[in-house]
Amino acid sequence: MILENIEVVRENIKAACERSNRNVEDVTLIAVSKTKPYTDIEEALKSGIRDYGENKVQELSEKYEILPKDIKWHMIGHLQRNKVKYLPNKAYLIHSVDSIRLANQIEKEFAKAGDVAKILIEVNVAGEESKFGVKVDEVLPLIEEISKLEHVLVMGLMTIAPYTDNPESNRTYFRQLKQLSVDIESKNIDNISMTVLSMGMTGDYQVAIEEGATHVRVGTGIFGERNYNI
Repeated sequence: MILENIEVVRENIKAACERSNRNVEDVTLIAVSKTKPYTDIEEALKSGIRDYGENKVQELSEKYEILPKDIKWHMIGHLQRNKVKYLPNKAYLIHSVDSIRLANQIEKEFAKAGDVAKILIEVNVAGEESKFGVKVDEVLPLIEEISKLEHVLVMGLMTIAPYTDNPESNRTYFRQLKQLSVDIESKNIDNISMTVLSMGMTGDYQVAIEEGATHVRVGTGIFGERNYNI
């Protein structure tokens, strides 16, 4: 079933790219494997997907040890500072940086390990109180601070849009994030790139692609519903 689901998602990505005159090669599909057993990832690997997203550092670390080393692990969940030390040389991209304190901790641990962290700034575009992420007007000051760090590279922005039955209602948030990335890119800040726009999940990834997403995070649409009680 996993392989069939991936085929459907890829067809949807292709269709969204065609509607928005984009190349399908410019969109990376991240299979969100949080709470799923490593055997599910082994199945998904047969499709050629090499990007996988995890919410918890411990789960990412455990799967890293078991699974092939060419997998690109994306840390997409809220990251606690005391867990950063487990990520050097494991995490390909950290999507959820939302404070200078967290960035400083990443700098410290990655410097110690002789590694450079590629990160995204998590932006709470919709202003939801239940979500992590910085406010839109706080992004530039935070990025200017992080640009001074030697072992942290900002690659772009990430957002988690509101859960909704109508994906169209999130179009405005995706559009805002894209515009924010364009504005920041135009400032040419050292060590800051805006090549990655991580937005869109199972319910709204097609709309996100139409608005410029370079990375979409699809979990339920690939692996099925999650059981959070296990």
